[in-house]
Amino acid sequence: MTISASAAATDTRAPLPRQIPYIIGNEACERFSFYGMRNILVQFLASSAMLAYLPEAERQGMAKEVFHTFVIGVYFFPLLGGWLADRFFGKYKTVMWFSLIYCAGHACLAMFENNRSGFYTGLFLIALGSGGIKPLVVSFVGDQFDQSNKHRARSVFDAFYWIINFGSFFASLLMPIFLRSYGPAIAFGIPGALMFVATFIFWLGRKQYVNVPPTAADPNSFLHVARTALLAQAPGQGRPGLVVAAIGGVLALGALLLIPQLGFVICACLALGLVIAFGGMGTSMQLDRARGRHPDASVDGVRAVLRILIVFALTTPFWSLFDQKASTWVLQGNNMVMPHDAWWWPSWLVKDAAQMQALNPALVMLIIPFNNLVLYPALARMGFNPTPLRRMGAGIAFSGVAWIFAGLLQLWMDGGDPVSLAWQMLPYALLTFGEVLVSATALEFAYSQAPQAMKGVIMAFWYLASTFGNLWVLLTNAGVRNETVTSHIGATGLSENAFLMFFFAGFAFLAAVAFALYARRYPMQDNYRTA
Repeated sequence: MTISASAAATDTRAPLPRQIPYIIGNEACERFSFYGMRNILVQFLASSAMLAYLPEAERQGMAKEVFHTFVIGVYFFPLLGGWLADRFFGKYKTVMWFSLIYCAGHACLAMFENNRSGFYTGLFLIALGSGGIKPLVVSFVGDQFDQSNKHRARSVFDAFYWIINFGSFFASLLMPIFLRSYGPAIAFGIPGALMFVATFIFWLGRKQYVNVPPTAADPNSFLHVARTALLAQAPGQGRPGLVVAAIGGVLALGALLLIPQLGFVICACLALGLVIAFGGMGTSMQLDRARGRHPDASVDGVRAVLRILIVFALTTPFWSLFDQKASTWVLQGNNMVMPHDAWWWPSWLVKDAAQMQALNPALVMLIIPFNNLVLYPALARMGFNPTPLRRMGAGIAFSGVAWIFAGLLQLWMDGGDPVSLAWQMLPYALLTFGEVLVSATALEFAYSQAPQAMKGVIMAFWYLASTFGNLWVLLTNAGVRNETVTSHIGATGLSENAFLMFFFAGFAFLAAVAFALYARRYPMQDNYRTA
């Protein structure tokens, strides 16, 4: 029997693609490997000989800076991976090659625990490998669905995010123990072994995957349409969009001139952000000039991408807060009291502040099914539709609330009282709820909103939001090294740590308001492929 396109779109009997378990299994092992090394990185650097050349008072700050620079790289390289997959090799081959680079990076960490150059080379290779595959595995999951079974995609995206946190939970809980008991060679070697297993599992499913081929050079691609729009002249009109884009280019060059003061990573990210922001604004101002020279569908696709990028940009403050749980919150926890005298505290297992990070993935695994089975249906019965954009905006606000509580804990500590590490459970819970609303939702949102030819690159731009989130952290850290800024902080009566925690909370609240205002007029799309 032949099923029509409309019937296929609502066929509740359509089975789950049988190749999905290979991708999910790969993701579980890869996430264990990534979070296994990531969540002990600050702890290792702050206490190892790697930073022995610095005064002891500066080592924690440098460990935090290295960590956020690494995270910037992880979320920058998706641009490269998405471009190579979309234009040349396809997702499967690109994932395989970057996975091998990833494995080599882990090997460097295990072998060069006392060699700064070798260790940092390993961090670079992991950033390249992990970042390169990051947008592709998610969009590769989406490629396995079509209009006939797309109703199953949401549950699979949620399962995908759940398994990420399954791997992260055990990595966060166990790796600090291995670091403390067996040393960095073992603690960094185990994640490397898991990355090899992840690569092998992904390879096993090679004959069952739906492989969407890379797109050939397209005269109507995003960049070609944008270039036409910026350069096209209209009778009797100037080119204000081109002027705006040119201003962005000049500002980007100015940012690069600050490299001696701020460093290459900060300045390069600033330059990239200025080019994207001003180039996008300029293109939007003159986009209709590309009509006639390019098909209307291509021009409309560019406008859709520009709208998506605004959504992504408004989530960057969330990532500023979220990624600091592995740096700022760990360093705060190191100065708190381990509640071994509490009857309910698992002293036999949790002996290190870094292990508190295991709360995040553990709570995610509970919150995702709770939201889907209890919270969202209850809200629907009350007449409130928890759309993806509403969920994401609320998640940003919850991250701000989490940092308010973290700041209150810091004030308590600054007052000289011993504070139990158990109190960190509250901000972790609030931040995790915000993460589920933002990040898990965004996986589905980014894939569904992206035009077919741009799915890999759009996912790369989503991960680039984390790069800019960590950029705000580095800029803030650079700012507090300025005497004028530190004097202002001192005048508030707050410690530097407490002031920064409340500062980032306010940053999130402002972003949540801006996100809500923009979301009200965002036109949702449906860009799943046809069967």
